[in-house]
Amino acid sequence: MATKTAVKKGSKSKIEKPATAILLIHCPDQQGIVAAITDFLHKNSGNIIDIQQHVDHLDQRFFMRVEWETDNFLIPKDKIDEYFGTLIGNHFKMEWRLHLSDQKPRMAIFVSKMSHCFYDILQRVMSNEWEVEVPLIISNHENLKYIADRFEIPFHVIPITKATKAEQEAKEIELLKSHNIDFAVLARYMQILSDDFVNHFPNQIINIHHSFLPAFKGAKPYHAAYQRGVKIIGATSHFVTADLDEGPIIAQGVRKVSHRDRIKDLIRMGKDLEKMVLSEAIYAQLQHRVLPYQNRTVVF
Repeated sequence: MATKTAVKKGSKSKIEKPATAILLIHCPDQQGIVAAITDFLHKNSGNIIDIQQHVDHLDQRFFMRVEWETDNFLIPKDKIDEYFGTLIGNHFKMEWRLHLSDQKPRMAIFVSKMSHCFYDILQRVMSNEWEVEVPLIISNHENLKYIADRFEIPFHVIPITKATKAEQEAKEIELLKSHNIDFAVLARYMQILSDDFVNHFPNQIINIHHSFLPAFKGAKPYHAAYQRGVKIIGATSHFVTADLDEGPIIAQGVRKVSHRDRIKDLIRMGKDLEKMVLSEAIYAQLQHRVLPYQNRTVVF
């Protein structure tokens, strides 16, 4: 179906994407799921514009992402979740999440001293490449405050030590909840989040990690990789869980290297990979294409 066109006086026509609803679903695999969902949408005048599905045959689990236009949908937006659960979801023992395209996700950014991922994220936000709001930035250092000031985003400095960790994390949790944050991004935030912190935001915190998890951990991963004479380097973006760097993986990237590359070359190429892979994971999250299940993800 063609997108709608809005024309403002004295300006060129602007193509506007129609308002849509998105359902992310998983449940035990069984007959009739697709038919039930599409019939539910058809009977309520929902024009489907994207539908994808996957069956994990080992776990006998069904996964789906379906998106439809809401302008002529007969069920009010604030009732879709309830109706779907009553008529479809509960019957098939589904777990589902509903997202509306006219509600911009709210993303918090956590940083420390490294700026490459931070700059990349803000550039994408401010150039309207991403449909997202960034109400706040949190850091354990003041070093990058000047960047946040330049983009006019509130910057909260919350230093953390072993003795103050619980108290300071409580402040961060309160900030995130008071700003109605949908998810947070650790843009090379050099602090390990406590289990309590992570449990407040399950599958809502995205991290970027150098190399392929769990290889080459520690403060100097590229030095370790160089000493091993690696032939590829990589980056991994994943959800944060209580198990350090072991959460469900969203995106990964690699680049070939050789004996000619020095440590500084690996660091330079690694930073480029980190920016690319983290932005890929964030974009998938913003498009509501990431469906976590156990310790894995289906990314539609």
